[in-house]
Amino acid sequence: MNPEEFNTKEEVTWCPGCGNHSIFMALKQALVNLNIAPDQVIIAYGIGCHGHEVNYLRTNGFEGLHGRPVPVAEGIKLANNELNVIAVSGDGDAYGEGLSHMINAARGNHNVTYLVHDNRVYGLTTGQTSPTSAKGTKSKSTPEGAIDEPINPMAMAIAAGATFVARTFAGNIQLTTELIMQAIKHNGFALLDILQPCVSFNKVNNFQWYMEHTYKLENHNPADKVAALQKALEMEKLPLGVLYKEEKPSYEEQVSELSEGPLTKKSLEVDKEKIMEEFL
Repeated sequence: MNPEEFNTKEEVTWCPGCGNHSIFMALKQALVNLNIAPDQVIIAYGIGCHGHEVNYLRTNGFEGLHGRPVPVAEGIKLANNELNVIAVSGDGDAYGEGLSHMINAARGNHNVTYLVHDNRVYGLTTGQTSPTSAKGTKSKSTPEGAIDEPINPMAMAIAAGATFVARTFAGNIQLTTELIMQAIKHNGFALLDILQPCVSFNKVNNFQWYMEHTYKLENHNPADKVAALQKALEMEKLPLGVLYKEEKPSYEEQVSELSEGPLTKKSLEVDKEKIMEEFL
């Protein structure tokens, strides 16, 4: 199996230079490296530039409502816990409309991999500020500069109970591939925030900016939650790598109905008379 086997016949229409291209490459390579066939994975997408990937990637796919790929992914995992389930969002999709879903998925430790294309703007709607935009960012929606402080998704995910929290940069395909692999293999809720330049609508946070404002984690213990939160709060230079990792039972492992196998493999036949007797 090679990455090209995951391509569909659809033309990729992301802007030239968009970080989505390298994330797409990294995801395909990660699936190949893990020997995951197209029919063994399903990806739930939100709405945004990232969502076009449903047309380009030859896997099972579901494009839902804006900000709602996580609950869709949770439902899929509960229905068939043998599938590798991935949710994909943009930063507006994930940390704006979908923030509460991320928090509760982390709290429950659902066995879902969450890949967030974080470009600090709403790219599909031509560059309005997103929840991760820096204070003072000028855009069509904030011509005088954004008033709000940006949220910190890494710190929020760790505090909420996510058992795998990592960050990468789309310009480093090798690191992105490795972290996607680790996230998929992790048993529990895994958030991978992918810093991604939007070359059309974010002229500040470009490839050069990220190369100057990020560094790769070294000599960091991801099992230390306090140390992980300290790293998550670093804002001048953003750490890349696994900030936090914890091993504990996933949500699905604690659902008794799944102990005998996926719900999709169970018979749909029911004893109607027995059920009615319970109400008599």
